Amino acid sequence: MMRPLLSSCRSVVPATALLAAALTFTVPAAAAPVADLLELPAAVNARAIRSLQLAVTRAGERLVAVGERGTVLLSDDHGRSWRQATRVPVSVALTDVHFPTPQLGWAVGHSGIVLHTADGGESWERQLDGKLAAQLALDDAQARAGEQAGEQAARRVREAESLVADGPDKPFLGVHFVDAQRGWVVGAYGLALGTSDGGKSWHSLMGRIPNQRGKHLYQVHGDGDLLLVSGEQGALFRSTDGGASFAEVRTPYAGTYFGILRTRAETLMAFGLRGNAWRSTDAGASWERVDTGQPVTIAAGHPLKDGSLLLGDESGRLLRSTDDGHSVTALAVPPAAGLTGFAQAADGALILSGPRGLTRVEPDLLVSELKK
Repeated sequence: MMRPLLSSCRSVVPATALLAAALTFTVPAAAAPVADLLELPAAVNARAIRSLQLAVTRAGERLVAVGERGTVLLSDDHGRSWRQATRVPVSVALTDVHFPTPQLGWAVGHSGIVLHTADGGESWERQLDGKLAAQLALDDAQARAGEQAGEQAARRVREAESLVADGPDKPFLGVHFVDAQRGWVVGAYGLALGTSDGGKSWHSLMGRIPNQRGKHLYQVHGDGDLLLVSGEQGALFRSTDGGASFAEVRTPYAGTYFGILRTRAETLMAFGLRGNAWRSTDAGASWERVDTGQPVTIAAGHPLKDGSLLLGDESGRLLRSTDDGHSVTALAVPPAAGLTGFAQAADGALILSGPRGLTRVEPDLLVSELKK
């Protein structure tokens, strides 16, 4: 059966393939409790390469993908073949992965897990889980309540107490490190934490982000001191001081944003549900809608080597922009239905992640399309 990890009185989790993949997981009727999955190492499975993969990224020349049941896949031939990493300490679904260097990487997932590797993804260790993340949120809320009296401070304490009481059941959905020391993770119900020592210690950001309703946060992206966080119900937040403080970025769209990019020309481009994509050339003060051609949820976005932008939707369409996000054109490449993410390999190929594993789009095919 499918057991939703996110449930509330709000109708905030639409029935899309991306959310179904990221926020639910398949378990048998007699499945182990969450706490046991945090202690159960990922099983080595010959069919893992065809299992649900939720994210893929570059680690130098290597490609690293993460997915269900703690699966981590590695490729050293630009995505032509894959092997499973055999030293992963948990069996929860992993939802995102990022490498600021070829050797140092972080993966996040269900039950508030944060994993770290120092050998390019061969082996992983646990740095954070949902219990500790909730306690850090409570410690921060209580400290702020001691400094700032009022109903808002008291409400944050109550919400943090609920996180602790719920146990380690809230997933992280996004991770980003700008270097070997500074990184951030975001997730369900507004969970957001940062580290300045490579994950040896973490601090809560929930009191710094003006996310009063605890909207789910799906992605964090940064470059230097600029951080951009995207989430549900039109949630966009920006920090210009490396996460010390955040401001809300208002847009004309009130639906979920799964990501936000900053182009080489400093343009912001946010994308999400029902084919919505919006761009701003004035740091978010005003926005214009980008016509994506059809109302299908855009699950991923990334700049390519040539400076163009690429978006991918759940039908498997790939949309490229060569004019700083002003317009997009669909590429005539085989679609990968249920697309959850993509990365460009060192040889120029495009690697797509999804419900049936990973698909490689050959460089020749991609280049011929990009030249049109």
